[in-house]
Amino acid sequence: MVTTLERPQAQQTDTGIAIRIADVSHHFDGKGGELAVLEDIDVTVRPGEFVALLGPSGCGKSTLLRLIAGLGQPSRGKIGAGGVRVVGPDPSRLLVFQDPTLFPWRTVRQNVALGLEARGVGGDRTAQVDAALRLVGLSDFADALPHELSGGMAQRAALARVLINEPRLLLLDEPFGKLDALTRMTMQEELLRLWRDRDFTAIMVTHDVEEALLLAQRILVFSPRPARIVRDIAVDLCPSRHRDDPALVALRRDILATLGH
Repeated sequence: MVTTLERPQAQQTDTGIAIRIADVSHHFDGKGGELAVLEDIDVTVRPGEFVALLGPSGCGKSTLLRLIAGLGQPSRGKIGAGGVRVVGPDPSRLLVFQDPTLFPWRTVRQNVALGLEARGVGGDRTAQVDAALRLVGLSDFADALPHELSGGMAQRAALARVLINEPRLLLLDEPFGKLDALTRMTMQEELLRLWRDRDFTAIMVTHDVEEALLLAQRILVFSPRPARIVRDIAVDLCPSRHRDDPALVALRRDILATLGH
């Protein structure tokens, strides 16, 4: 697969939003006391940047993603989006999960429209829904039910439901983790295309080092729980990336060594 991070100059906009994570630590309260999950996370994500979060399973990456989305408050520290403290969910910051979570009794069109309904957008939403379906290549399946879709198509519908709100920050929690290899490669290319076209900021949790190298401009490597950032890697590869590129292979080996493999 060949991917590219190039954007036409004409599309350089301020759509993406900057994220500031300032000295964030977080714990959960359990029967045995406090369970530390994140420790002293301090990082800034630039507007329009694509950042991948890598680390051992269960180290706290998804917890950090949910805190950025506003689905909870850190035990210590602050998170800001565009210079404003994150205190709750907002349509400008939207989260895509590993499972598409489509309502089985609603058509693709109706599921995508939920993105606007959740915001209380009234009136005729047909044009906006149709545009979102075209964006992810699902126009011909607008009236299909979720059980009639492949895994990749269901994830496209989930993306359309989020993108219809034109988020400035897209948070992705292993969105392609349950897809087969070929579908996963196709969806990786689609995500890059959407990122280039829409110029949003993207932060993605993945356990796949190769996926992080193909998609991201920057990779944050986390330690085991409680998670700390142990490496902040600028992916300084050519804009057109191929999984067999010797530079990518070498960086993949380096990152795996950091993760203990």
